[in-house]
Amino acid sequence: MPCDAAGNPCDHTLRSSAAQAIVAEMDRRASARALALLVALALASGRVAQASDPRTVESVDLGRYVGQWFEIARFPNDFQSQCVGNVTATYQSRDDGRIDVINRCRTTNGEVDEAVGVARVTDPQTRAKLEVRFAPAFLSFLPFVWGDYWVLAVDPEYRWAVVGTPDRSYLWILARAPALTDAEYQAALASAAAQGFDVARAVRTPHDTGAGADTAAR
Repeated sequence: MPCDAAGNPCDHTLRSSAAQAIVAEMDRRASARALALLVALALASGRVAQASDPRTVESVDLGRYVGQWFEIARFPNDFQSQCVGNVTATYQSRDDGRIDVINRCRTTNGEVDEAVGVARVTDPQTRAKLEVRFAPAFLSFLPFVWGDYWVLAVDPEYRWAVVGTPDRSYLWILARAPALTDAEYQAALASAAAQGFDVARAVRTPHDTGAGADTAAR
């Protein structure tokens, strides 16, 4: 209702209109924030479900697990970029309960690359979760020099094993011989795929005839 002859609205009318506009804007922003929160919660829920750790085997007999393994396949990674074939890993028990690790492989120039490290068990109940360190011993107090090594699957006769990391970024298929049958390889891949690993990333590792005792990797 106008308050003067010129038809100008009253002050209280202006204040009322402004208040209504502010309330409407607050409601709009509150609704937007509520929607954003719901979306964030939904995305977070999805990430939690996706990020759940893979399951390891129920138990690893370390006495049977130690020895030499041939790398059958792996997810490509930076620290093995120099390895083009004959990748092996040799594990040796120690008196202190840890395991010596000797990784060898053939490089592009035909030489043998060797890395020596140590592994420690982080889950004494299953002995399926370990950490491996290749950094010098004086750096062993630093958490980031230890890398996860989880045994995700192992053949009943310990003829092959699947090793990975909880974030699913790394995967290795290992065997006691330089090759697996197709059925065994597919079984190893299937066990990793069931744990959420993108097995399409797996690359087969070539081995020369007779290679073994002098070549190795993680």
